[in-house]
Amino acid sequence: MSQDPGNQALRADAVGREPLDHRLAAVLWDMDGTLVDSEPHWIATEHALVEAHGGVWTDAHAHALVGNPLLVSADYIREHGGVELPSEEIVELLLDGVISRMSGRLPWRPGARALLEEILAAGIPCALVTMSYRRFADAILAGLPVGSFQAVVTGDEVTHGKPHPEPYLTAAARLGVDPRDCLVIEDSATGIASGEAAGATVVGVPHVVAIPAAPNRTLVDSLEELDLGTLRSLLAAGPIV
Repeated sequence: MSQDPGNQALRADAVGREPLDHRLAAVLWDMDGTLVDSEPHWIATEHALVEAHGGVWTDAHAHALVGNPLLVSADYIREHGGVELPSEEIVELLLDGVISRMSGRLPWRPGARALLEEILAAGIPCALVTMSYRRFADAILAGLPVGSFQAVVTGDEVTHGKPHPEPYLTAAARLGVDPRDCLVIEDSATGIASGEAAGATVVGVPHVVAIPAAPNRTLVDSLEELDLGTLRSLLAAGPIV
């Protein structure tokens, strides 16, 4: 693990406290592919960008990027797609394309809205934890009910992106809760690794790419299979450490 002082402080603070009797203190949501069905728009934008620069892009390439920090994805596109632009510029072009494709509509993942509303109605805070940048997250948040998320962590606000634990440690810290008392919802192996490394209990909902099974890892086919009682039961079974 990185020796970044900020991350060490977050982790030390979390590990130094006893779990609060496994209460569900917060739910930490991934965004792309988990809360909203934006992954097809990312893939379409990648295809268009690479083809505009004379390269060839495949779904296998696109699937390799799911859940990654955007600069990591941009580096991959430079290497495999032949897009000879600075990685930072590639990221901005990707964001422009996806925001344009999603303009005017919010494609919820099945069961996401109902589950989010149930959690909020119970007074449990939620955080949005995404490797997309703030300007894209803001475009999504604008289409959500006001107050849906009490904290937002984006890829351009952290030093280390998923699968590093920093994004989820940061979200828990901003909410003032112990990550061991949090339930993370993710659709990628990269995001699940981040949540598990942070000490949270994680539920995987595979979408574009498969998630490998592992001991103590809960996978469901759809968020429609989950409700608040199920989330509380999963947390009570013990967080992943």
